[in-house]
This record gives sequence, structure tokens and C-alpha cells, in this order.
Amino acid sequence: MKFPRRKFFGLAASVAVLPAVTSAGRAETYPSRPVHWIVSFLAGGANDIVARIIGQYLSDYFGQQFIIENRAGASGNIGMESALKSAPDGYTIAFVGPNNAISATLYQNLPFDFIRDSAPIAGMMRLTNVMEVHPSVPAKTLAEFIAHAKANPGKINFASPGVGTSPHLSGELLKVMTGINIINVTYRGASAALTDVLAGRIPVMFDNLPGSIGHIRSGELRPIGVTAARHVPTLPDVPAIAETVPGYEASVWYGIAAPKGTSPEIVEKLNQAVNSALIDRKVQARLAELGGEPMPMTPAEFGKLVIDETDKWGKVIRAAGIKAE
Repeated sequence: MKFPRRKFFGLAASVAVLPAVTSAGRAETYPSRPVHWIVSFLAGGANDIVARIIGQYLSDYFGQQFIIENRAGASGNIGMESALKSAPDGYTIAFVGPNNAISATLYQNLPFDFIRDSAPIAGMMRLTNVMEVHPSVPAKTLAEFIAHAKANPGKINFASPGVGTSPHLSGELLKVMTGINIINVTYRGASAALTDVLAGRIPVMFDNLPGSIGHIRSGELRPIGVTAARHVPTLPDVPAIAETVPGYEASVWYGIAAPKGTSPEIVEKLNQAVNSALIDRKVQARLAELGGEPMPMTPAEFGKLVIDETDKWGKVIRAAGIKAE
């Protein structure tokens, strides 16, 4: 049977637009069921706290639940691998932080390449880490701590939520820049590390400020310095480490990504929702309480941030000779 030429090309054209129509349809109805948001660290840490603040806003915004799933291990790489291997349909997204930029150099045999295998969605928040000590530690300033550490080389431990996390690298950067020898003790997450620091079993910790701010305000922990380049409003009396160690800086940033291949329409829809959250006064107030500031970005801007941070921390890891455990 032969089709008239005009009818044949009409059919071909209608078939050609089907994928676009289907994709657009999916984006228009997205999300039509709960979205799983994988946070690659234990509940109670800074990543988890921020994810739950933004996740609640997104649940209300879309009328569909954003379910926070904590999948800890291997400095966040177990959870990220799970997220990136999920279907690229927008129903699994991943919490992104400095550990993802750091792991790209630190781990030689990761089963994924974060930049290659992810689709950037949005920036969320920029904040600082804080160096804190148990009240039993004699040092009350960073200069005193450095002197204390130099008098006790290899005898002082510092807790971190995993090799290759930003708190770990904050400590390693201080070691490189001051010549002190303090020993990293790795935990499966910030909350587990904090438990031992609060109990006095480990004297020192670098932590994302949101996870420790309550303990600092209660006097359970003593802040020594913030890792940002300057003072932060949440801890106005705590100096930046850079004031004692010029050139020191280790800012923290959070964002969201999805598996590569996720529809650009869905990415844009999520980006708009996150940026809407970041101008909401209640969300801004909660982030400010945690010592953070909103970081609205386009998907392309967030993708560039990840690339730049991967390059920065790669240089630090190679210079310090840091190896994954």
C-alpha cells in the first residue's frame, strides 16, 4: 500500500514531535508523586537540617512530599552513587556539598564521575565551618591552640564526619598552613562525631555551623574560629581563622543535583521552586539561625561552582598528600 506523499510527510512530522510533547507533558504534571531526596550523611547533621528546611518548603510548594533519605557512608559517596544511578525522571534528587567536589580527587576508583553523571539543579546555601573544642581544652584562642598542638605533636585528635568531607579538609588545611600535627578520627557522620566531642572523648572538631550552633550557644562547645574568610553574623565574637592564619579559607556550600539525563524542564521547575524558597522570609530566617545565607543560582551557575570547587580542593589534596582510608 502506498501513502500519498503529502500524507506520508504529515505522519512523519507528527511522529517526530511525539517525544517533545511527551517530555513537555511530563514536566507539566511533575511532580505527580513523592520525590526522594537523598542526603548522604546521617540525620541530625547540617546537611540533613538544611535539606529538611528546604524539603518542607518544596513539599508545600508542589503539594507532593519531598522525602529525605539519609544514606551515609564513604564520605557521602554511597548515597551519591545511589542517587546518580536512579532513573533520571526527577523523582530522585541528591543533596550536593563540598564533599562531592573533594571526593573527585581524593578517591581514585569511584563508580561515578560526579560532574559527568549529574545534572545541576540549584544552589541553596553558603555557610562556614567552625573549629570548636570541648570546654576541657585549655586553649581559648586559635593561637593558644596552635601552641598547645605544637607542644603535643600527634597527641591531639580531631573528629570529622568522614574522610574527604569539608570539615575534614578544613582541619587538614589548618595542619598544612600551621605545621601542627593533629590526628583525624573519622565518623560516619557529624552527629556521631559530635556525640564524642560533647562527651569529651575527642577534644576538637571542625563542623558545619548549623550542626553545632545549638551546642555553642549552650556553652557545651567553645568556638575557636570560623573557616570563612571573615566573621559571620551568627557568631559575631568568634574570629575567622584567617585572622591568625592569613590566607586560610574553607567556605561551605550546599545545592541540589539530579541524575544526568533528567529533563531540562523538570530541572528548571525544581530550580524555580528552590529559588522561591530562598526568598521566603521564614526560610531565610531559619537559614540565618543556622549561620547561613541563601545562595540562589541558575543550574548553569551551580554547575560552574561545582567545577571550580573540584579544581580548588584537588590542588589542596595533592599538595597535602591526603589519601582516602
